[in-house]
Amino acid sequence: MKTRTSVKSLLLSVAMVSGLTGCGTVDRLSNVGKAPALNAIQDPTSQPGYRPVQMPMPEPQTAHYSPNSLWRSGNRAFFEDQRAKKLGDILTVVVTISDNAKFDNSTSRSRTGSNSSGIGGAIGTLLDNTGVAINSGISASDLASSDGSTSFAGEGSVDRTETLQTSVAAVVLQVLPNGNLVIEGRQEVRVNFEVRELIVAGIVRPEDISSDNTIASEKIAEARIGYGGRGQITEVQQPRVGNQVLDILLPF
Repeated sequence: MKTRTSVKSLLLSVAMVSGLTGCGTVDRLSNVGKAPALNAIQDPTSQPGYRPVQMPMPEPQTAHYSPNSLWRSGNRAFFEDQRAKKLGDILTVVVTISDNAKFDNSTSRSRTGSNSSGIGGAIGTLLDNTGVAINSGISASDLASSDGSTSFAGEGSVDRTETLQTSVAAVVLQVLPNGNLVIEGRQEVRVNFEVRELIVAGIVRPEDISSDNTIASEKIAEARIGYGGRGQITEVQQPRVGNQVLDILLPF
């Protein structure tokens, strides 16, 4: 009995140590009673995993200058403006997401089949008369039979509504050879013990940037928009680490 109790205690200790050493539990315990810390301003291009964007580019065009002319070939506008166009420039992204999706699916399937086999002719007559390998009341013309049926029915529905309206400043991280701009913007707002994060990234055309140096989110190609949070409220809304692991490992 003591041996079983010792084994249980050992397993419980191992589980507790594993939980404390993984998933940042130690860091969370050290920050009990403290507000979540804001991330320092960093250069995104120096972060691990960053890779410059590579997209199909048109053939480069050589600029030609005409004598006694203020116009240069390749210019996008006649007058210079203050809209973002160079590395490090800042522009404002107006994020407007209004998504409505509703789907209803219904599927049904059924199949019924029956088979029978027997022996006729002289052999069947002989078997009927002699009764060899045939029980009483069974004809040789119906020695074997099988019946089967299958059915399937399934229904599914999706009813989703998402709305997000906000603005975030983004920085030009890269200028592609065709003049398009790779931008990325991050915004963190801390309210009490909860931090709200907004991330916007993608590729924009300088022509789509308005005169007030803003651009709508629907004009961003390869757009990546993330809105979430971290803190006490977010942690409560998530299943515990043990539950998440069991959901992945258990087959039922």
